[in-house]
Amino acid sequence: MRLGLSQIIDRPGESISYSAVVDLSDLQYGTSFPVTEPVKASGTVRNTAGVLMTKGTIHAHLNAVCDRCGEDYEDDIEYPLDVVLVTELADEDHEDEGIFPLEGNFADMDEIIRTVFILNMDTKFLCSDDCLGLCCGCGVNLNRESCRCKKEIDPRFAALQQLLNQ
Repeated sequence: MRLGLSQIIDRPGESISYSAVVDLSDLQYGTSFPVTEPVKASGTVRNTAGVLMTKGTIHAHLNAVCDRCGEDYEDDIEYPLDVVLVTELADEDHEDEGIFPLEGNFADMDEIIRTVFILNMDTKFLCSDDCLGLCCGCGVNLNRESCRCKKEIDPRFAALQQLLNQ
């Protein structure tokens, strides 16, 4: 979606609202494609003393696999969209992820939303913050059952264990 900004570019204090829907189903994260439904974003672009400030929110529904326990889960997420739009980049070698160039009098909202979404994604997908994961010995999901591993006896105490067994 190209958002036309000609009505606010030369008018400090003016603003324009936007609402966009972006298809990010092609976004691969590891071996999965967690975004199966369109991502929605809404907010405003405000000319603040000649600087175009974009503020808004990105809403998405994820279908992911927990990186700790391996279970499928769904989650609704919300990320802030807070970027600056400029007519040209001062130093293209040192780009700031919060600054986006205009294309004439237009902002490419699809690209902005995609970039902000990717930069805000967690490095790991977790079904819950307190997910216990899998036991490295027996492989059970520790969120649903207890570990079945038999505790190993320190060989230095093996003689004592034999006395207890008698």
